[in-house]
Amino acid sequence: MNVKELLKECAEHRQAVLATNFYNFETLTGVMRAAQATDAPVLLQLTRSSIDYMGLHQAVSMARTAIADYGVRGWIHLDHGGSVELVERCLDAGFDSVMIDASERPFEENVATTRRVVELARPYGVNVEAELGYVAKLGQQQGGGFTTADEARTFVEQTGVDALAVAIGSAHGFYKQPPHLDIERLREIHAATPVALVLHGSSGIPHDMVQQAIAEGIVKVNLATEIKDTFMRNLKAILTTTDEIDLRKVFPKATEAVVELLIEKYKMVRG
Repeated sequence: MNVKELLKECAEHRQAVLATNFYNFETLTGVMRAAQATDAPVLLQLTRSSIDYMGLHQAVSMARTAIADYGVRGWIHLDHGGSVELVERCLDAGFDSVMIDASERPFEENVATTRRVVELARPYGVNVEAELGYVAKLGQQQGGGFTTADEARTFVEQTGVDALAVAIGSAHGFYKQPPHLDIERLREIHAATPVALVLHGSSGIPHDMVQQAIAEGIVKVNLATEIKDTFMRNLKAILTTTDEIDLRKVFPKATEAVVELLIEKYKMVRG
């Protein structure tokens, strides 16, 4: 099964795949242990910053080895690829799915860039995701710039993209105000286009609200901020209460907190 088929399966069962970012061995281990415990499929996400930190081939090797060792269904996805050049590198490195994010550019430029990536990815047979509308990134003002059904229909028709991250009220990072997803808008977008719909910025959104979005067409839910925040908060707390210098004894305790977080998140997306 490839990622396109995975997302289609999720749509048929009104479920979603939890797409989790990892940043090092410890967060990867947390993701894999939780997925194994819940028998959930794994979509491991890497951003440019994580690729720069770990190295492209080392990060891919870590992910492939973990998928095999834990015996779960798993794939690797490029999250928020900001350039065609990065997408090409990831395609050559064997990614199963790639995202090109030109959402901050004018509509026509977003279309042209996305269409270029779709053409590049076609020989590899991988899933291509894009973003349409304004999903605030870290440090940006939240709110506004929601995706419309008409824009989504036109964008998909002109690009041939497989999956579309839509702006319906979510944001990357933590929320300054309680999040509210525009479910009616999501319902309209879902009716307007057959592509797989993606929710970015799920960290901090109440589980019932995410589940409502899944019921109305979301088949991929991205989770990043809560993973690294959980790991770092628990690691800091541990370090203030011990003089232990053996990181092999300290880090696993923080990883355990990530496992607990993700077990609940995997349950959330599978209903």
